[in-house]
Amino acid sequence: MKLTAILAMTADGKISDRHKTRATFTSLADKQHLRELITQFDAILFGAGTLRAYGTTITIPNSQWQPINIVISYSGEISPQLPFFTQPVSRWLITTTTGAEIWQNEQITAFERLIINDEIQWLAILTQLHQLGITKLGVLGGGELVASLLALGLIDEFWLTICPIMLGGKDSPTPVDGLGLPSPQLLELLSVNQVGQELFLHYKCINNLCF
Repeated sequence: MKLTAILAMTADGKISDRHKTRATFTSLADKQHLRELITQFDAILFGAGTLRAYGTTITIPNSQWQPINIVISYSGEISPQLPFFTQPVSRWLITTTTGAEIWQNEQITAFERLIINDEIQWLAILTQLHQLGITKLGVLGGGELVASLLALGLIDEFWLTICPIMLGGKDSPTPVDGLGLPSPQLLELLSVNQVGQELFLHYKCINNLCF
């Protein structure tokens, strides 16, 4: 399985402000760039915090086919009133036994598939996703999700958009959050493209774990 992380960040390395609100600093060119990238994936993966901040997912315009949207939430506490649940996409949830009970007990059918793993062990989860036919997975954040995958050597490539703005703040999320990686992750620059005032960087992770 190939995992590609796609994130937009400010010039000082933030993906949101200290309140963790939705990012509004990206351009139309970046949004189009993201739409073009997600056409390459069988599924896209993002955290519940990212979903709560945006309320919706990104979709491919004028297309009946959409990648599967996979949400990761330990608690399973996601409001079924979010506009996300009315969008024309397939929705899966990765969660714990406790998180799954929220959806099973309420007989809510918003998620077509529940993937239950109490320890959220990513190798086991990704193996299961691969068995379900997913070979190309886009990872859209947030920073803690990216960090957990990167710490295990599971991310193959990064697309980073650098936007001409600064937010500052020691508590503002970054593309790779958490306590820090167990060892530095080396990157190989594959391409760089400037559109207006934004830079689009494409990196390959060196020595990632293949499975």
